[in-house]
Amino acid sequence: MADNGSGGSTKLEPNFDDVQAHYDLSNEFFGLFQDPSRTYSSAFYERDDMSLEEAQLAKIDLALGKLDLKPGMTLLDVGCGWGSMMKRAVQRYDVDVVGLTLSRNQRSLGQEMLDGLDTERSRRILLKGWEEFEEPVDRIVSIEAFEAFPKERYEAFFATCDRVMPADGRMVLQTIMGHPLKRWPEMGIPIVMSDLKFMRFIAKEIFPGGAVPCDEDVIDYSKRAGFTVEETDYLTPHYVRTLNTWATALEAHRDEAIAVTSVEVYDRYMRYLVGCADFFERGISEVAQFTLVKN
Repeated sequence: MADNGSGGSTKLEPNFDDVQAHYDLSNEFFGLFQDPSRTYSSAFYERDDMSLEEAQLAKIDLALGKLDLKPGMTLLDVGCGWGSMMKRAVQRYDVDVVGLTLSRNQRSLGQEMLDGLDTERSRRILLKGWEEFEEPVDRIVSIEAFEAFPKERYEAFFATCDRVMPADGRMVLQTIMGHPLKRWPEMGIPIVMSDLKFMRFIAKEIFPGGAVPCDEDVIDYSKRAGFTVEETDYLTPHYVRTLNTWATALEAHRDEAIAVTSVEVYDRYMRYLVGCADFFERGISEVAQFTLVKN
């Protein structure tokens, strides 16, 4: 049972359909524009000469380095994707890992990759949401899954994270963020119909069921659950480069992309990648890693 954020206590069901509508499209399709690790979030170009693959690993190391991981700990990855964060955690920190995804395709390919690692550490990807998870863990990482949660579940999410971790628990949350429309004029961002239409397009055709938070949401809801924000790293310029790199790769593989999906899917994803790069470039969207520690 989890608190639903409205004062009552009710069982929350994961939004399998919304997530699978995006991520179970085709592993082959995503592989056409992602780096070989299949990391599907903002990279971190620590150096200008980095490849996308190197920058994704740098992002993973940036997040893992904030968790104070020790050998034998258990790391939970909420929204683990194809498992690249989990793989690195096992190899570099010698920890047990458990990942949560609502995507059958991600779980299948990710578990296959993790099973091939030369380690005695436990490596599990579960086809379930955080709403169903109650195992004790030492640390939590969640990279760009938070945007897939409806806002009414934020309180329950952070309460779950608090509940399953020990007193010295640490968590890294990377999330895409937006700004309330009332903030746009003071930030010098004009409110124009084309931007509002693009936001509706993303919500309807790319990531149904989610809600883009603002920084105050992460700070306020995590604080209510007993966390303090120890550090915030903004990666917004890095997402512009990541999205442009993805768009260039997808465009270069247009025929293959259409062969494994359709012209409509290819066009939809090109609009999504190019449009999001523009949003991050203009400051309409931001992305940051929050390091949260239990009080």
